[in-house]
Amino acid sequence: MAYIKQDGDSYRIQVSNGYDVNGKKIRETISFTPEEGLTEKQRKKALDKFVFEFEERVKNGKYLSGEKMTFQAFYEYWLKEYADKHLEKTTLEDYTAELDNKIIPAIGHLKIAKIKPTHLQSFYNNLLEDGVRKDGKTGGYSPITIKKNHAIISSMLTQAVQWQLIESNPCDRVSPPKDNKMTTEVKHFTLEQSICFLNALEMEYTTKYKAHDRVDDTGKKYHVPEYIETRSIPTQFKVFFNLALFGGLRKGELVALTWNDINFENNSINIDKSTAYVNKQVITKVPKNKSSVRIITVPAPVMDLVKRYRSEQLEYKLSIGDQWQGDNYVFIQTTGKQMHPATPYGTFKDIVKKYNSTMEKEEDKLPDIPLHGLRHTSATLLISDNNDIRTVSARLGHAQTSTTMNIYAHSLKKLDEKASDSLNNMLIKKA
Repeated sequence: MAYIKQDGDSYRIQVSNGYDVNGKKIRETISFTPEEGLTEKQRKKALDKFVFEFEERVKNGKYLSGEKMTFQAFYEYWLKEYADKHLEKTTLEDYTAELDNKIIPAIGHLKIAKIKPTHLQSFYNNLLEDGVRKDGKTGGYSPITIKKNHAIISSMLTQAVQWQLIESNPCDRVSPPKDNKMTTEVKHFTLEQSICFLNALEMEYTTKYKAHDRVDDTGKKYHVPEYIETRSIPTQFKVFFNLALFGGLRKGELVALTWNDINFENNSINIDKSTAYVNKQVITKVPKNKSSVRIITVPAPVMDLVKRYRSEQLEYKLSIGDQWQGDNYVFIQTTGKQMHPATPYGTFKDIVKKYNSTMEKEEDKLPDIPLHGLRHTSATLLISDNNDIRTVSARLGHAQTSTTMNIYAHSLKKLDEKASDSLNNMLIKKA
């Protein structure tokens, strides 16, 4: 039999749950607040239903109490009952890394019903302090990282509210530190640098190898004198980086492409999946955002390069015969298997490094940008050429144009300045 006590608009419910090892009666307690706007009869019905379900959970050993459960215990329960079933593997890996390295060590010992806004505020402030980082870098974590931790905790405690483990989410009453800096300008190539990079893909590079000893298949050592080797960039990497630049595609989207996604008649590419490396496994999946599924058009000369590569790949497939283990992927390993997601980054950096080694003047060298910078370059060049922001956003696969506008605020600002100059030229200088 449940004991019910009304406290204003809420009810405190207590149910007996047997006895402990010392013979003391165990009581489980929970609070319930009916929805606003209910009639007295509806409130009574909602309360009776809640009390019945609560008693059943206690009787069947399925009741979990936020008053007794630590955040670490809740984390383990949340992983099993929710995260493993509802979160993408890449998202879950990102969450668990933050939880294991930052959140659990700080608040894992607290009972979830006892977590106060002050606990969270202290945690966020501590993350800002110098020396807190585990990677050895000076200074604290960035406001962006702290905001991510806040979002993870809030998401978990929202689930705890839905499971009726706690009454409210303390994250709703805490604000993580704001990033007072202006939006960081994304790293990308300028128009001139983009042309240099495309030229770099067509260049031949010489590598000088020092004299060294080798061992043949029989185990016999032999000496190799110093020699110079000249190589060009493999066609598949020319295709990869051209599509990244002209199509604004993400690395995972490129690695996931199959030949069925290439439409040579329309010079278009279908993007409906992405590949990632998660928990030491390569996973190809459908994007979580519908906007990421799209069809984009690429210039005819780029598609001609893709055709040439297709012919080379088919010839290569025939040349290795039974050793081919491919599954129709565009970008491959030597066996024909899908290219590993980590491969393009190293190759991109190597190409830029080799190109820069051929330049005597510092101003002629390409800047150090990430591989993702080619996608940023594509968007920035399109915006700077007055292309509609909705078109650019759809091409990139952003869910909202606001995302595009936030990321490329630097380019939009330059367009705004250009617009101001245009009005000046039209209205003031001619007045």
